[in-house]
Formats: sequence, structure tokens, C-alpha cells
Amino acid sequence: MNRFIEAVKNMFRIEDLRNRVLFTLTLLAVYRLGAHIFTPGINNAVLEQLFAQSAGSVLGIFDLFSGGNFRRLTIFALGIMPYITSSIILQLMTVVFPYLERLQKEGELGRRKITQYTRYLTIVLSIIQSFTIAQTLQVASGPGGQSMVYHPGIGFTLMTILTLTTGSAFIMWLGEQISERGIGNGMSLIIFVGIVVGLPRAVVDLYEKAKTQAWGPFTPLALILLIALMIAVVAFIVFVEGGQRRIPVQYAKRVVGRRVMGGQSSYLPLRVNSGGVIPPIFASSLLAFPATAALIFGTRWPFVKNIADALKWGEPLYTLIYVTLILVFAFFYVGIVFNPTELADNMRKNGGFIPGIRPGRTTSEHVSKILKRLTFIGAVYLALVCLLPEWMIAGIHLDHLGWGIGSWFDRHFPVWFLKGLQVNFYFGGTSLLIVVGVAMDTVQQLEAQLVMRNYEGFARKGRLRSRR
Repeated sequence: MNRFIEAVKNMFRIEDLRNRVLFTLTLLAVYRLGAHIFTPGINNAVLEQLFAQSAGSVLGIFDLFSGGNFRRLTIFALGIMPYITSSIILQLMTVVFPYLERLQKEGELGRRKITQYTRYLTIVLSIIQSFTIAQTLQVASGPGGQSMVYHPGIGFTLMTILTLTTGSAFIMWLGEQISERGIGNGMSLIIFVGIVVGLPRAVVDLYEKAKTQAWGPFTPLALILLIALMIAVVAFIVFVEGGQRRIPVQYAKRVVGRRVMGGQSSYLPLRVNSGGVIPPIFASSLLAFPATAALIFGTRWPFVKNIADALKWGEPLYTLIYVTLILVFAFFYVGIVFNPTELADNMRKNGGFIPGIRPGRTTSEHVSKILKRLTFIGAVYLALVCLLPEWMIAGIHLDHLGWGIGSWFDRHFPVWFLKGLQVNFYFGGTSLLIVVGVAMDTVQQLEAQLVMRNYEGFARKGRLRSRR
């Protein structure tokens, strides 16, 4: 603890680092200030009731990444999602379009050009999303048939488009300023703050459960086990996110002019979770569409509501499809962002080789084989982390299975296993991964800044490794 306090003091002794930290905190405070400015012309009380009925839909995912702004439809309601979507689209398009692939290989100039395209695409997506939101709010109605808009019409549509698009562009600017002049990745920190700001609500909920003895005489023991489980899950995420498989690489000696280049040993670090949080986000988004469709078309087409009911949290079909999608997207995303063939060619051009492995195609196959194993382990880890909070909330409804199987589970398994602990666990699997990962990245950057200036960092042994 003394080492941590001393590292914080050192952080504020360095003028440049102190300015960066204060600049970051100031811009994050500006972001949170915007969370209290509502979009004009909307009946927020009716909108809040709609969100309470649409838990588990796409609306919930948007609300997660907007830090609760989407639920109240503030000026920052779109949050960082348009920018994230634009970045993912351009990253996928680099595989399809040779022009973008060339830009990606041109270094700093090419990256600036791709960033510029990302900004343009973010504005376009923000306009489309804000227009869709404005039109939906005007035709939809809340509980009891109440209107969500006070004065619908073209004026409300234009005002909503202007407000939400400007808010999304301002958030994008805040994130870029934090990344350039502050500490950490600006976009990630904005998501981090939006999620963490709800932590006090979770603490109050646990306090109310302890006060009302929600789980009967076992309430104190249940709370202790719950807190211990949360700490264990966070520790497990930190352990896996920092895990690497280091492949040794040897560089041959080369004579360039009068200098002898190479001859040193190095290693190729492959992360256990190379896909990061992208696979769970994609899987959650796809599984949320049936709930969203039921919200819109459920009264007109009953079969849509039946499908949505079968894909609710805790249902066996939901769990099976969710795990499968995480596995598929983990391999898909890693296959896009990591090219073993290109890596093997670059190593051969620079005189590098893996001891015992022939350069070229054999090296590519060797790296690809290791990467597939790591990706599978990382995907299983993501599935476990994402399903654990959902099990605590809703359980695993194996008693809903047909052909008499469900009745057997109902007789032989405890209720808390099938129905969950009914815990209002604020951090879902995806948000927990984001919070821990962003915290690790930020602390790692602070550690690097302190060590670079000959100060002791936060870690006692070695150095913190970033998750990226």
C-alpha cells in the first residue's frame, strides 16, 4: 500500500504527467456533465418505462456503451458506438479493398488518412442513427399509449439529428484529445467512465439486500461469497488478459556497410485473448435482435415473441448460441487482424527465424497452429466470464427443456442453480472485461511514464503488461 501511495505522489510530482492526468480527468468530467443535458422535446418518464420493459434488447447494449445516456436520451445518447462501429467497418474493409490495405502499411501518414475516413463515417452513421431514433420515438408509444414526443414533426426530427450527431462528434473529439494530450486511450476511457459511474447503484442494491435479508438467514454468507466471487473473477481476468505465449525468434547476422546487424535473440508475443472484447460484443448484438424485433412486432406476429422468449437470458438455447457465436467471432476477428503468412515473410526478409522451424511457409503454419490453440482458449475464457454474471442474475433454465428432461432437472437441481441468485449484478460479462482491460491499459501507461523518468512504478516485480 505504501508503494502505491508513493507512486501516486510521484505521478503528481512530475509536471508533464500531472498535467496529462488532470487534463484527462477534466475532459471526462465534461463528458459526465453532458449526461445531465436532455435532448429537447422528449417525455423522459415514458422513455424510462420503455427501457424497463426492453431489457436484453439492442437498446440495452447501446445504453451500456453510452454510459446510461441512451436510456435518458441526453445529448450524448449515441455515445461512442458510431465511432466503434466505424472503426470496425474500416478494419474489416482493409481486407477487401487494396487501397485501404496500402494505407495501413504506409505508416503514420496512412493511419492519419484512415482516422480521417473513420471520422467521416462516424458522422454519417450518427446522422442515420439519430434519424432512426427520431422517427421511432414519434411513432412508438409507451405504457398506457402515452406519446414519447411532446411536439412530433419535421422540427423535432431535425432538432434530434442535430443534437445527437453533434454530441457524438463532440465525444469523438474528447476521446481523440485524451489519447493525444492525456493518459490512456480516450475512447476506451469514455466507455470505462460510463460503466463505472453506475457502481454506486450496485453497492446500494447490495446494501438494501443485506438490510432486508433478501436471502433469509443465509444473507450474510451469500454477500461474503458474492464479494469473494467478484474479486476472484476480476483477478482471473487480470491474469488471463496479461497472459502471453512467447515464441522465440533468432535473427541472423548481416553485414551492412561496415556494421554487423542482427545476431540477437527476441520473441514473438501472442496474447491468449487476441480478440479482446469484440467477440462478446458481436455475439450480444446478434442475440439482442430477436428481443428488439419482439418489442416492435411482437403484438402483430406472435411467433416473433416466441423466438424472443426462447432466446432470453438464462434459456438453454440462448446459452448454447451465445457460446457458439463467441467461438466463431473470436476465430473470425483474429483471422482478420493477424496474418501469419505476412508475419513469416517479414521475418524472413529481416533474417529472422524460429529455432527448429524452416522460414517461410513452415513458419506461417507453425504460428497459425499456436494461434488457433490460443484463440480457442481465449474464446472459452470469454464465454465463462460473460456467462457467470448472467447465471448470477437469471440462472440456467434447464427446467424449461422439453421431452421430460426439464422436469428431471427441476427435481434434482436446487432452485438457485436454475433460477439464479436474483442479484442485480451491475457489471455484466462484457462490461467487466472492458472495465478491467481499460484499467490495466491505463495503469500500464502510467507505469511506463514513471519508469521512464526513473521513478518507481506501481508494480513490485517486473512490469505490468498491457492487454493489447
